[in-house]
Amino acid sequence: MKITSAKFMRGITDDDEILGNDIPQIAFIGRSNVGKSSVINSLTGVGGLARTSSLPGRTQEINLFLINNKFYFVDLPGYGFAKIGNESREKISDLINNYFFHSLYKQKKVVFIIDAYVGLTDKDLGMLRTLEEHEKDIIIVANKVDKLKNSEFKKQLKKIEDMTVGHTIIPYSSKEKTGIKELLREILQ
Repeated sequence: MKITSAKFMRGITDDDEILGNDIPQIAFIGRSNVGKSSVINSLTGVGGLARTSSLPGRTQEINLFLINNKFYFVDLPGYGFAKIGNESREKISDLINNYFFHSLYKQKKVVFIIDAYVGLTDKDLGMLRTLEEHEKDIIIVANKVDKLKNSEFKKQLKKIEDMTVGHTIIPYSSKEKTGIKELLREILQ
């Protein structure tokens, strides 16, 4: 299957009936500034569909995109470091936790995005373990592989694999168009 249409539906800051319909959801989660929106834009082929920013914490709501009129890409705010106040950071944390763990919303897949150059942080591992405890179907995207030197690539990927045993890991670069076909295959199967 190929993505032929992508449309922004709306931003959500609380429970919303749109998430309760029967349209399958593919959720994108990761630390602030790991490139979640860039991954969505590269998958859909629509530049600027999901807003990107070099400032951590730009996304502060759940953004829904209707893909092929059949399923949603759900772009969640980043967790961890963000250039926002403590109150806003707490609201984002509550929003993420409610969506994944305290609501009846079911995700078909969770695309867990990490920065391949940085590797898994303690916050990444905490989120990954919590998603696992709640039996989410997780695909790990090691984004920004274009920042790694060839000599570092295999070593860094092995380190990520050792920390995430049992998960599919896709090396990815929106900039270099690496991993797009592989991620689409995993998402759309």
